[in-house]
Amino acid sequence: MNPVRTRVAPSPTGDPHVGTAYIALFNRCFAHSHKGQLVLRIEDTDKARSSVESEKKIMDSLSWLGLSWDEGPDIGGEYGPYRQSERADIYTQHINTLLDNRSAFRCFCTPQRLQELRAEQVKQKTTPGYDGHCLRLSDEDVAEKRQNKELHVIRMKVPSEGDCLFEDGLRGEISIPWVQIDQQVLMKSDGLPTYHFANVVDDHLMKISHVIRGEEWINSTPKHLLLYKYFDWQPPQFFHMPLLRNPDKSKLSKRKNPTSIFYYRDMGYLPEAVVNYLGMMGWTMPGGEEKFSIGEMTDQFDIQRVSLGGPVFDLEKLDWLNGKYIRENLDDDELIEQFVKWAMGNDRVKQLVPLIKQRIEKFTDLESLAGFMFSGLLDISADRFVHKSLDDSQCRKILQFSLWRMESIAAWNRDKVELQLQELAVAMDMKIRDFLFPLFIAVTGKAVSMSVIDAMAILGLDLVRTRLRYAITTLGGISKKQLKQLEREYQQM
Repeated sequence: MNPVRTRVAPSPTGDPHVGTAYIALFNRCFAHSHKGQLVLRIEDTDKARSSVESEKKIMDSLSWLGLSWDEGPDIGGEYGPYRQSERADIYTQHINTLLDNRSAFRCFCTPQRLQELRAEQVKQKTTPGYDGHCLRLSDEDVAEKRQNKELHVIRMKVPSEGDCLFEDGLRGEISIPWVQIDQQVLMKSDGLPTYHFANVVDDHLMKISHVIRGEEWINSTPKHLLLYKYFDWQPPQFFHMPLLRNPDKSKLSKRKNPTSIFYYRDMGYLPEAVVNYLGMMGWTMPGGEEKFSIGEMTDQFDIQRVSLGGPVFDLEKLDWLNGKYIRENLDDDELIEQFVKWAMGNDRVKQLVPLIKQRIEKFTDLESLAGFMFSGLLDISADRFVHKSLDDSQCRKILQFSLWRMESIAAWNRDKVELQLQELAVAMDMKIRDFLFPLFIAVTGKAVSMSVIDAMAILGLDLVRTRLRYAITTLGGISKKQLKQLEREYQQM
């Protein structure tokens, strides 16, 4: 019997997501319950969005949660490299195999033609997708276009009739018509592979036996199985996990819930409680226990106990569980030690001290000056936003526009926060002092405080995002109709 090997394969393109931890946990428990290995693979072929900083955050966040891996870019292994950016020659070799056996073809269609094609398909209400135009090119046509150095991508051939039937380990047999499957781009014009191609090649070469991933990948599975067939490879077993949901049953997203793992660390949750809670997302212990460790979950793990109903990520339930861990797992001295470590042992304090050192005369001044730096949601009310030049609707607009600007920052730092806010104030034709007023209230709880830009830079996007949303809600919220109007205004600036 072949060894069980699973993988978690995040893209280093932003803050580490709780969804990544959720999938990593179930892959780890499945592999280790079968005495197998968990592989960490970094899928960093998106050069524009991937970063070394984001990769480090992924590893640090999984390590904080105790979700260790057996092979990966930091510890190596028999089947590396474990960064896709370091596997270019492997992808080139395998794409040539597909071209040679006529399972893939070169596509020279321009972005303009593809846009026009999609627009026509939308107009005709037909399934959007590539129309196979370049499949009709002769070998001589292709050779001439390559000789002229015309930019092109490489696409996979897809059957035009019949259905793709496959077995999902949680859902049974699934059937998807081939006409719903696009002729996927496998290699981009810059020579880098797309997710779908690199994913299959890497899973095979790394001997991944079971692919446990989110249900959003179900409709992509036919593309992957087709590639396994073209290469004459044995595919792994697929298990598609239910997606984490917001309380309103929508897909868990940063627009409605804090999704960064570091948000929960910075808010003072214990890593054991967070992992325990993720383990309760659509899965139960045989005895119904709600409090359990990674080791206990691994010992009792049976993937067939996964429930396919969308598990709701409920912060109130997490708060309850975290409190249970604090009371039951920490004695008084350990609680003090953990609190001091959380409050004083992170970069936030190091960045904060130089900003407040010149403004305090005694330690008790710290609470009034910087107490908001150690809080979650602030105790604010609508009357705090009363301003001589701004009404509530203008304050909501500033907060919403600022939220969108903050979410556009790829690499979070003070200079970028300041630049975005200054540009936004100019675009809104507002004095910077008036513009910053609602941000002061939302982020610091006060009209006068340390620099709100410094505060935002130190707090980080997830805490800032949470406070801005809460402030908008405190001011009465924004209806769907109002939000669409604000979106139009924002896009026109």
